[in-house]
Amino acid sequence: MSDEWTTVDALVHVKMNKYLFLSVPPQVHVKMNKYLFLSVPPQVHVKMNKYLFLSVPPQVHVKMADEAVCVGPAPTNKSYLNMDAIMDAIRKTGSQAVHPGYGFLSENKEFAKRLAAEDVVFIGPDTHAIHAMGDKIESKLLAKAANVNVIPGFDGVVEDAVKIAGEIGYPVMIKASAGGGGKGMRIAWNDDETREGFRLSSQEAASSFGDDRLLIEKFVDNPRHIEIQVLADKHGNALWLNERECSIQRRNQKVVEEAPSTFLDPETRRAMGEQAVQLAKAVQYSSAGTVEFLVDSNKNFYFLEMNTRLQVEHPITECITGLDLVQQMIRVAKGFPLLHKQEDIPINGWAIESRVYAEDPYKSFGLPSIGRLSQYQEPINLPKVRVDSGIQEGSDISIYYDPMISKLVTYGATRAEALQRMEDALDNYVIRGVTHNIPLLREIITHPRFISGDITTNFLPEEYPEGFKGHQLTSEGRRELVATAAALYVSAQLRSQRFLGNLRVSTTPQERRQWELCVELEKGSHAVAVSRSGSTFTVSYTHTHSGVEVDGVKVEVSGEWNLASALLPVTINRTPRVLQCLSRDAGGDITLQYLGTQFKVRVLSQLVSTLSAHMPEKVPEDTSSILRSPMPGSVVAVSVKPGDVVAEGQEICVIEAMKMQNSLIAAKAAKVKSVHCKAGETVGEGDLLVQLE
Repeated sequence: MSDEWTTVDALVHVKMNKYLFLSVPPQVHVKMNKYLFLSVPPQVHVKMNKYLFLSVPPQVHVKMADEAVCVGPAPTNKSYLNMDAIMDAIRKTGSQAVHPGYGFLSENKEFAKRLAAEDVVFIGPDTHAIHAMGDKIESKLLAKAANVNVIPGFDGVVEDAVKIAGEIGYPVMIKASAGGGGKGMRIAWNDDETREGFRLSSQEAASSFGDDRLLIEKFVDNPRHIEIQVLADKHGNALWLNERECSIQRRNQKVVEEAPSTFLDPETRRAMGEQAVQLAKAVQYSSAGTVEFLVDSNKNFYFLEMNTRLQVEHPITECITGLDLVQQMIRVAKGFPLLHKQEDIPINGWAIESRVYAEDPYKSFGLPSIGRLSQYQEPINLPKVRVDSGIQEGSDISIYYDPMISKLVTYGATRAEALQRMEDALDNYVIRGVTHNIPLLREIITHPRFISGDITTNFLPEEYPEGFKGHQLTSEGRRELVATAAALYVSAQLRSQRFLGNLRVSTTPQERRQWELCVELEKGSHAVAVSRSGSTFTVSYTHTHSGVEVDGVKVEVSGEWNLASALLPVTINRTPRVLQCLSRDAGGDITLQYLGTQFKVRVLSQLVSTLSAHMPEKVPEDTSSILRSPMPGSVVAVSVKPGDVVAEGQEICVIEAMKMQNSLIAAKAAKVKSVHCKAGETVGEGDLLVQLE
C-alpha cells in the first residue's frame, strides 16, 4: 500500500484490514484490514480490514476506512504519545499488527514491548534493535564495535556541556540522544552558544521525545548528509538499497532529497552500503531502516545515526529500485525472507523529493504557517510525478504537528529530466490559504550550484547569507512579468465587457485593440502599449523608470486566459510558462506567482497612473521598538518584565511551534516598556509580545 499521508491534525485512528498504521501527527488512526498505521497529523485512526494505520489527515484516509477511533485531543502527549489510548484503539479494532509510520512512537521500544505483550505484531525492528539504535550514545558505541566509521565525540551522558565541548574542540554538535528529525539539535561555536544550545535542545528533546538526554560530538564542517537505505529480514539476510542525498537542509531538517547522489562513486557507495549492513546485522535488525552518514569533501564518511523506521524520503528509493518499502516491511514482519539479493538491487534513473511545507521561507528559511487550505490542487496530472499527502482542499494546518503539506516526488531517466519535471510540478502546484515554501524549493532546484551537484549541508546559509529573498528578477524576467500582467489586465477588461460571451451592450462600438498602460513592479514604473490579435497580446515598452533601458522592446504573450482557473499557462516569446494569478482587484493590483515567487504588480491606465502620484503613502511601522511573534505557537518562557533594560541580541522570550523552540531577541538596547504575553499562552503570527521604549 502507498503511503499517501502528511501533516494536519485529526482525532481518528484508521484501521485498514488488520494493520494499524501509526503515522506522524494526526489524532486519528486509520485501520485497513488487519494493520494499524499510526500516521501523521489527524485525530482519527482509520480501520481498513485488519491493519491499523495511525494516519494523517482528517478526511482523506477516513473516506477509505470502515472504523474510526478517537485517541484524544490535539496535544501529542494526550494522543499520539499516549500509549494507553493507542492500545485501547488496537483492542477496539482487533488489529493484529501496527505500522508506526514516521514519528512519535515509531522508535519507542516500550510501545513495541506493549504490543508484543498483547500478541500484536509491530511492523518494524525488534525492541533490541530499537533500543540499540534509538539511543545515539549507545548506537555510536555499537557502530564502533561493528567497524563502522564514527565521528569523534563524547560517548557518555552529558552533564557539563561546556567542559566536554572544550575538550572535543569547537565547533560541536549538541543533539538529543533519543531524537531525530532535527529536533533537539544545535551547533555551538563557543561556550555561550553551548550553554544556550544545551538548554534549548534539552527542552526540545523532552517535549518531542520525553527524554532530555543529550550527546556532544565534533561538528564536521561543510559536510554532505548521505544516508543508506537498508532492508533486513528475520533470517539473517540484509541488503543496502543505495543512497539518498539529503544535504539541502534548514535547521538540521531536510528540504530536498535525491537518489542517487551526484557525489558518490561506485566504490564509496559500496563501502557505505556494506558498513550500513554490518551495523544492521550487528544489532540483528529486521525491517526497513536508514543509516545516516556525514561525508566530507574527500569522501570520508562517518556514522551519524540509524533511524529504525520508515523515512519520510523513502519514495525516491522506491523510484530508483522498484521496491515498495512498506510492502517489504509488512512481509518481513510476517516472517517471510527477502525476495532479493544484493546484486538484484538496481539504480534505474533519478528521483528527487521536495518537502512542501506550510512555512514562510522568508523567515529563517521556513517558520511555520497555519490556516485552512482554501484551494488545493496537486500536479498529479503531470507524467512521472508522485505526491504523498494526507490533506485536501478545506483541510486545516494546525500548530500541533509538523507543517509538512506533502512530499512532491519526480522521476526521470536522468537527473536533468527529474529536475525539469520537479520545476514543472512546482509551477503547477496550487496551494492557497497558508504560506508555503514553494518559492524556496523552486529556487533550490534551479540554482546553478545545485544543478552542478556542488552542495553541502551549508548550502542555504552560504547561498542566502542575508536570508531567502525569493526569485531575483533579471531584466528578461522583469519584461516577461510586466508583459504578462499587462496582458492579464486587458484580458480581464475585455471579459468584463461581455455577458455569456456577448457584448453587454449591443450598440457598443467595435472592441478596442490598443491600450496604453503603466505597470508598476518592484518600485519601477513601465509605460507599455498593448495590442491584441485573438488570444495573443503584444506588449511594447514605450518608457521605463526602473533603471533598465527597454524602450521599444516587444514581448508577445499568448494563452487561453481562463481567469477562473488557478493556473495561468502562457507562452512568452515562444517560451512556455505556467504562472498563477493569486489575486487581482478593480484597482489594478495583481499578485502573480512567477517562477515560484509571488510578485505584486499594479496595472493602471496612463491617466490613473498620473493621478496616483498625488496619493499619500502609508508610513511603515517602526519595528525596532516592538517584538512580534514571527509565527503561530505557544509561549514557553518570557525572560523580561516591564522596566528591565535589555541589550541588543538579548533573549526576550521563547516560542514553540511545531515542536521546535525559537528564541526571540531584542533588536536594540532599550528599556522594556510593556510585556503582552506570558508562559503557556498561545500566540498568532504578528501578535505583539513585548514593546520597548
